[in-house]
Order: sequence, then C-alpha cells, then structure tokens
Amino acid sequence: MTPPLRSIHVVAAVITDARGRILLNRRNGTSDMAGLWEFPGGKREPGETSEQALARELHEELGIEAEVGDWLMEVPQLYPDKRLRLEVRLVQRWKGSARGREGQAITWVAPDRLGRYSMPPADLPVVAALRQADRYLVTPEPAAGGEAWLEGVQAAVDAGIRRVQLRTPQAGDRAALARDAVDRLGRQAELLLNRDIALARELGVGVHLGSEQLQQLQQRPLPESVLVGASCHDLAQLQAAQRLGCDFAVLGPVQATASHPAATPLGWAAFEQLREQVSLPIYAIGGLAAADIDTARRHGAQGVAAIRALWPRPVTG
Repeated sequence: MTPPLRSIHVVAAVITDARGRILLNRRNGTSDMAGLWEFPGGKREPGETSEQALARELHEELGIEAEVGDWLMEVPQLYPDKRLRLEVRLVQRWKGSARGREGQAITWVAPDRLGRYSMPPADLPVVAALRQADRYLVTPEPAAGGEAWLEGVQAAVDAGIRRVQLRTPQAGDRAALARDAVDRLGRQAELLLNRDIALARELGVGVHLGSEQLQQLQQRPLPESVLVGASCHDLAQLQAAQRLGCDFAVLGPVQATASHPAATPLGWAAFEQLREQVSLPIYAIGGLAAADIDTARRHGAQGVAAIRALWPRPVTG
C-alpha cells in the first residue's frame, strides 16, 4: 500500500519596494527545483502562526524585518513527493537591506515582467492573481438586435469588469455584433469570443474554448500575445487546457446554478482536488458572485466567473 504523501504548509510573501517591483528568490543548487524563481518564504513550524513563520523566514533568508500584511490567496499543489499548500501574504512595509543570506540570488521584478521567470507550479497562480482580473464576466446571449446587450457589456465594463467572454449568436449577425462590441470597448477590457477561433483571429481578440474543443486542437489556436481561455469540468480537460498553453481555465459548476440546473455541483473540496493537479490560473464558476472571491482564493482560484451575478441587468431565461 502506497503511504500517504506528506503535507506541507508554506507561507510566502509578495514583497514590493517603493517602485512597485516585486522580490523573487532563486532556488539554489541544493534545493528541490533548483534554478527556479519563487516568492520568498518557507515552512510554517509547529506552534507558529502564518505571520510569525513568514516574518522569521524573511529574516533568515533576506535579513529584513517585515510587517506581514494582507492575505492574498492559498494555492494547493500536488507534487510527486508531497502535497503543498502555499499561503501568500502581502508585505509592503519592511526594514533592512534585502540580500540572499543563504547564498541564493534575488531580483526585483516589475509586475508585468513576472511571467518571464521560470517558477514552480504553485507560484504560477500567484503571478496570475497579481496581474489578472479576479472577475470574469460571461455574457448572456443577446436578444434580437443586440443593442441592449452591447449597452449591458459597456455598463459591466464601466462598473469595473476587466475580462469579458462575449457570447454572441451562433448565426445571423454574429460577426457584426462581435465587431461592434470590440469597436465600442476598444482597450477598456480584455475580450474573448466564445468558441469562434477564426472570428477572434480576424478581430484581434481572445477566444474562450469550449470543453469539446480541447481534445480536437493540437496546439494553441492564437498567438501568445492574445488571450486563450477554456471551459473545463474534469481533470482531463484541465490538463488539455494546460497542454495547449491556455492562459486560464474556468472550472465548475462549483455550486448549483440556474444556467445549468441539471449539472451536479463539484463543491469546493473537489474543486481544490482538481486545482492542485495543474498550474493554470482557474476561475471558479457556478452559483458564485463577486462576494465569493475570497472563498474562491482560499481554494486556489484566480477568482470567479459568472453570468447573472456580474451582468448589470436582469437575465431572463
């Protein structure tokens, strides 16, 4: 009988300087995953709070006295030899001169350049949480004409939504309506078209792949500079999305939802078990709203995706 994997609770810090840069540690040659960059921190010892553990680790690793700030997220990650839980805290106030006291290299990185650094799987969702939207609007399909739908998308963006999946009709004025939305919103939000790779390529926006498309594609359908998302319901689909190089996935339904009343909800425990087996940023979807973002991030999610809860007007049907 295979013995259970050891469980490790690690607390890591997002340390920022006066210029808004973020500090990364490089794992040295004697450590697991040597050469990769990570957010500094370490294991929580018995009897320690997360704040005590992180303050101690930052003093030992970097020689600084840190004031541990707000909680950002937790990332469950499964490795071949352990089950890791990475708790991430913000550190904006600290004293001393940061240096690699354990022989490790350190560097200060602008947030928009974090993606250039090779990191362990558990750290990758943290980069996404720092750089990407925590809410993902999936629009309802428009009624005839589409003007009210366009106004709804604009209202959502005006209210602070920065990532939107445009669900346009499968026939008729699909291309024209998508083009109107892109023209109207310009650079105000990140737009992804539902399933239509060819039209997304033509309009220069992202695409959100349906779960049925994941096994059909052999490579990423759009350039790295354009977003690709994917709907997933199980591990095989999440792994396919990761293999294709998708920028994020949407996983659910987590809870009962009016849009898919016959679907069996995953629940947060099953969501977390799937989340820990890939390193993709993942939005939780299904019966969730902006008020659930903290809960979602406790289970490793990027945030929440929703139709009704993020649409600024009533959704019929």
